Amino acid sequence: MLKNKILIVLILFLSMSVISVQARKKEKRAVVRIETSCGIIRVALFDETPLHRNNFLKLASEGFYDGTLFHRCIKNFMIQGGDPDSRNAPKGQLLGEGNNGYTVPAEFCLPYIYHWRGTLAAAREADDVNPEQNSSGCQFYIVYGKKQSPSELKNVRSMLQDKGIEMTAQMKDDYETRGGTPHLDGQYTVFGEVIDGMDVVKQIQAVSTDKNDRPLEDVVIRKVTVEQYSKNKK
Repeated sequence: MLKNKILIVLILFLSMSVISVQARKKEKRAVVRIETSCGIIRVALFDETPLHRNNFLKLASEGFYDGTLFHRCIKNFMIQGGDPDSRNAPKGQLLGEGNNGYTVPAEFCLPYIYHWRGTLAAAREADDVNPEQNSSGCQFYIVYGKKQSPSELKNVRSMLQDKGIEMTAQMKDDYETRGGTPHLDGQYTVFGEVIDGMDVVKQIQAVSTDKNDRPLEDVVIRKVTVEQYSKNKK
């Protein structure tokens, strides 16, 4: 009887240790605060995509994004920002071509990291001029994406299979219950997720826009700051 009690205590201790390690690992993720004219969005960056993580942290710490706009917003799809040309851009100006002079190599982490609702991903040039699918050095988007039906996912699954990617049960469940943009998987690098402020994302993705998907009333990224980051990470 005593042995059984000791065994149960040991199992509970090991379980709590695993949970504690996982919690500490999650707590150590870099966290960035995006203050917008519609509210505050906080994102955690994935360690599995270190090139994108470090680049985003660098730009945030330099104030690169301060004063830029969410210049492209599509309802039930995503909100896009990071174009340096959007800073102080006059009403109606076509935006989206601005850059900071370099690209970042793609870091696809399927099937573990994908475009579920709330993920942060890097924009990029089209395949015809960018066959390596390198990411923009500065432009990013936050996924909203509607909940997907089984028939919609069946089409996406076939598309992914053509690329040698299998849609897992977890991916299917997330897309059906949480929403997202599965048709972007394997094409754009996902490097973070919203941990606070999805209500703000929801508000921004629904704003009125012009024919180029630019909000009629500017959605300003007032300030982007690094809240948490361990400099020991490589």
